[in-house]
Amino acid sequence: MGCGVSKSNQFHKHSRKAVTTIRAAVLIQRWYRQYVARTEMRRRYTWHIFQSIEYSGEQAQIKLYNFLGYLMDNFTPSSTERNLISHIFRENDVCWDSEWERYFCYKNIDVPEVYSGPHLTFPLTVEQAVGLLEAFRNKKQQLHSRYVLELLLETWKLLRMLPNINRISTCHSKEVTICGDLHGQLEDLLLIFYKNGTPSLEKPYVFNGDFVDRGKDSIEILLILFSFMLVYPRDVYLNRGNHEDHIINLRYGFTKEVLTKYKIHGKRILKLLKKIFSWLPLATIIDQKVLVLHGGISDSMDLSVLTKVNRHNYVSALRPPKRRNHSSAGMSIDIDMDDDLWSTSKIYQRRPSLTYPKPLGPRECFHNRSLQDFSTRIKANMENELENSKKSEVILAAVLHTSQQDTLSVSTDSVSSDNAKDEWRQILDLLWSDPMNQDGCIPNEVRGGGCYWGPDVTEDFLNRHNMQLIIRSHECKQEGYEFCHNRKVLTLFSASNYYDVGSNRGAYVKLGPDLVPYVIQYQASSMTRELTARQSVGRTERSALKVLREQLFAHKSDLLCAFKKFDTKNAGLVSLVDWASAVESVMHLNLPWRMLRSQLVTCKTSDGMINYYDWFNELAITGPNTDHIDQSLLETLYRHRSTLETIFRIVDTDNSGFISMEDFRQTWKLLSVYLKMEITDEDICNLAETIDSNHDGSIDIDEFMEAFRLTDKKSRLERGRSMFMATTSDLSKLEADPNV
Repeated sequence: MGCGVSKSNQFHKHSRKAVTTIRAAVLIQRWYRQYVARTEMRRRYTWHIFQSIEYSGEQAQIKLYNFLGYLMDNFTPSSTERNLISHIFRENDVCWDSEWERYFCYKNIDVPEVYSGPHLTFPLTVEQAVGLLEAFRNKKQQLHSRYVLELLLETWKLLRMLPNINRISTCHSKEVTICGDLHGQLEDLLLIFYKNGTPSLEKPYVFNGDFVDRGKDSIEILLILFSFMLVYPRDVYLNRGNHEDHIINLRYGFTKEVLTKYKIHGKRILKLLKKIFSWLPLATIIDQKVLVLHGGISDSMDLSVLTKVNRHNYVSALRPPKRRNHSSAGMSIDIDMDDDLWSTSKIYQRRPSLTYPKPLGPRECFHNRSLQDFSTRIKANMENELENSKKSEVILAAVLHTSQQDTLSVSTDSVSSDNAKDEWRQILDLLWSDPMNQDGCIPNEVRGGGCYWGPDVTEDFLNRHNMQLIIRSHECKQEGYEFCHNRKVLTLFSASNYYDVGSNRGAYVKLGPDLVPYVIQYQASSMTRELTARQSVGRTERSALKVLREQLFAHKSDLLCAFKKFDTKNAGLVSLVDWASAVESVMHLNLPWRMLRSQLVTCKTSDGMINYYDWFNELAITGPNTDHIDQSLLETLYRHRSTLETIFRIVDTDNSGFISMEDFRQTWKLLSVYLKMEITDEDICNLAETIDSNHDGSIDIDEFMEAFRLTDKKSRLERGRSMFMATTSDLSKLEADPNV
């Protein structure tokens, strides 16, 4: 019937092609799944590195503050060590408002004719608030200090009239917008206003704390939010966050930012902001059903208690406040709220100095629930200090004897001691807590303050208060938000690119009358649009690995001890498995070390063993003129660099950026006691000589930190700037790298 190709042959040919196509598709799909899995793994451990460092920094700050508070409670009032740090605790004293009003005086400050920035008149108008926003958007001249002080005064007056918990409602024509942490990232706030509109009668906002620190535009964000709150007091609500605290600001950049931008009146502005922060409301309730607060709840939290607390007493939530009471003789006496009375027996109790060898007893405070660990004894190395202490006690006893009759007449108009402790702990939990997947409520050991609470605590709290949802912030999330506890807790974070460009999205939430959260995500950096997804992951990963290498170098001594346990022949070699086990035993980061080995270790033998001495040489981070510095001390500097800078800033009472040589030595004495280690006078002198190159007898704090490369100028986590932000040349290299 002819010689054409049969249908059967055609079928087999098509079948073979189909099988080949299917196999190719399966291979591509398998490769793609592996690629996605590897990318996700890289994203996860990168995120874990960044978050571990962030939380360890917060924990270190709390531990340092608790340590300094311990010294304040136990050292002689006349001791040099106590005088160095006493000023930061005076900020927590509760004093009359009339004592603060003098700081708001702005009328004697003239605005020069050459000033081209925004001009404000009060009462503030919508046009002026929008004009201030546009001026900051266009990066024009900063707001003059006279207007800043006047704006802060009006803000303080308004905040004093607000309740601890704001209560607002939606209606059929309104949606409430809730924003999470901004952390000084003005670009995020501008993008939110661009996408969602500026605050107005029809567009109310709730800003959920942590407006400041880490970012470079914290003061601008505050001024914008305060301006719109003054214009729309019933439509703009600000909750307090854990970073609205002058103790936290010392470490994370806001204090330095204000002093840099306002060199003349910066110290006064900071003083006023401490007061304003203490007057910020603690929470907001929407339609009686949705609770918006910064950190979270605990199993003991009761809104009826929080509504009655005097929130302005808590200038810093890290320490119970002191009440300033006046005796019948007119003496001013500071009394801890957790003491029933300043008893005579306690007055005459010996208070040791740093150099006085007396044991220090336990201190009742929330840090006993955290990782706090103090020495039980302070070593003595200067006998003449004992003589000075005895003389000081004789003088103190004479003063106290004259006022012994007055101690019984001290005003005790505050609530009882137990109630005061309960109030303080609830505020602490509200500002510092995080949710967890397990049931229960346990101390937050990671941050060092607040608690972890589980789904059962959420369920019980919502049932008791007849609510349906908790919106909180406080934690950076990769997508900008995250639901947990059966979608009854929503974490909201509005600072995009928080750890690095492309590291996370920001988000805000809109709530209508149905109270169903509608989440809007974004990324505010234009650089993210120039990077592919692969480049973005690679860039963030390299930044995290850079931080991780610094952390490994800072733990060199501990790592050497761990390696030698596996290296029984003392050959300087360990296997990959032993290397990973040793590193994890020291770092406790729960990272895939074996997978990270190729990125952290390049020196290995032909049989796959790792030479850990060569590895440490690769990790070594050296600065100029450090050869004569003891290497163990240099390692200590790297490990505790942020703590050291914080102590410097505390000792620098006039905020000049310089401390005297004697204060420099006292700073190291404080650090040595805090770290429970010996730092010799010779080491201190070597450090001082290295920095004081012009021999003027003073130490430049910034130069000291930079001399040993102890801080990264581009690190948001420790310096208050964008973390590892690339320059144009860096970006060009990155885009040209085919391996990224």
